[in-house]
Amino acid sequence: MIRTRARAARRRLIGAALWAGLLLAAATAMAAPADVLTYHADPARGGHYTADGLTWAAAAHLEPDPGFDGRVPGHIYAQPLFWQARQGRPALVIVATEDDVVAALDAASGQIVWQSRVGAPVPATALPCTNIDPLGITGTPVIDPTERAVFVDAVVAGASGPRHEVFALRLTDGTVLPGWPIDVGEALTARGVHFVSRDQNQRAALALLDGRLFVGFGGHTGDCGDYHGMVIGLATTPPRLSAAWVSRGRKAGIWAPGGISVADGMLYFATGNSERDAKQAAAWDDGVSAFRTSVALSHSNDPHDFFAPRNYATLDDEDLDLGGTMPLPVDLANGLRRLLAMGKDGDAYLLDRDNLGGIGGALAVRHVAHGSIIQSPVVYRARGETLVAFRTPGALCPDGHSTTAVMALAIDPAGLRPLWCAPIDGRGIPIVTTAAAESDPIVWVAGAEGDERLHGFRGDTGQAVIASDKLPGLRHFVTPMVANGRLYLAGDGRVFAFRWKLRETAERK
Repeated sequence: MIRTRARAARRRLIGAALWAGLLLAAATAMAAPADVLTYHADPARGGHYTADGLTWAAAAHLEPDPGFDGRVPGHIYAQPLFWQARQGRPALVIVATEDDVVAALDAASGQIVWQSRVGAPVPATALPCTNIDPLGITGTPVIDPTERAVFVDAVVAGASGPRHEVFALRLTDGTVLPGWPIDVGEALTARGVHFVSRDQNQRAALALLDGRLFVGFGGHTGDCGDYHGMVIGLATTPPRLSAAWVSRGRKAGIWAPGGISVADGMLYFATGNSERDAKQAAAWDDGVSAFRTSVALSHSNDPHDFFAPRNYATLDDEDLDLGGTMPLPVDLANGLRRLLAMGKDGDAYLLDRDNLGGIGGALAVRHVAHGSIIQSPVVYRARGETLVAFRTPGALCPDGHSTTAVMALAIDPAGLRPLWCAPIDGRGIPIVTTAAAESDPIVWVAGAEGDERLHGFRGDTGQAVIASDKLPGLRHFVTPMVANGRLYLAGDGRVFAFRWKLRETAERK
């Protein structure tokens, strides 16, 4: 009897241990960090990260991770990406630099796991104009989880001058996959498309849709040379050029840091100012516009598929285009599908995503800044409202003052409403985190080329939560990334990592 009871007790203990193990395994699986495969964490470029434990109170005590190395060769403009551990391998932070280097860092230690140099970068003296020296990889890469590859566009020095080459690198070791790279100039020339590699630049984040890779092109800072706005589509298996969208007018570049947003199985992008000849005068030729297209990259004149402000000719002439900010898909709580475009004229344009409206067809227009909006906005919900936050000089704040600030707009069927401003010195691009779906929203942005600090603001009020110590070498448009219980931010030759306590005992502010 005693032995029977003992055996039963042992069975209960073993069962409890097994059950506890299963619960632990399940909890570990649920807590596994999500991959960050693309710019702003999702194809629609919403910039929203769910970060376990990163409440307002915990964020106030954010601290640098002292055990994180993070050293890489080259200046960094691209946002880092994250690939979680597979088959016992370490989780990786993927970084691309202007030295034409792609590096995979151990996400916990910051040590280099592998590093690939895809070519020699191009010095500024070899280009007609630029503000990046040397020029290598600028646009944020994209990861294909099916192919287990990271795709990048690199400007490389060749015997005949600068070339744009698109690479696919194996995530496990950084080796170039068979069939890559694709020389963009050669591929387009073979199709009869004019492409001057030296004059074209690639600043826009890359995108994937339906097994195809999309790369946007514009010009260099200084607007020099012979270039067009272009989006090319590349089939990845086997690698080949599949389609190309080319602006009818010269220039009209696609150069927003966020590049191409993806929603509803469609691609969305915006163009810069075009260069119309005297005979065309006020004729619209794809400049200063937002576009919607399928993977076929067909060039549509249907008003459902494009938008241009009614005063597009004036904006064109004054270099006040829409190309500095990618169109942001916004889904409202009542099921309405919207698209937010922003211009260097300081206007925000709310569009119907199913009918962009053609020339002058915006649902609502709001003047929100006295300066150029060149950004990648983030979208999130707080206190029952749908909000968009972005950084802009000369923000027209709700209290009437104007300053360089992170600004939040409330978006509803009636239009756009300024909600809060948070002054900041610098040119970073924000992301937003929540501890759960909508709790404790924090807008994070770096004072790049300004105060050089990482800032966190409450997403509902704009109240400052934290400002870090100075971080050297932050380049304009630098964009944070959150994964693996850390916030990562890239600077010259270095990726910084910050961490927070998962359990915060301090009273929530």
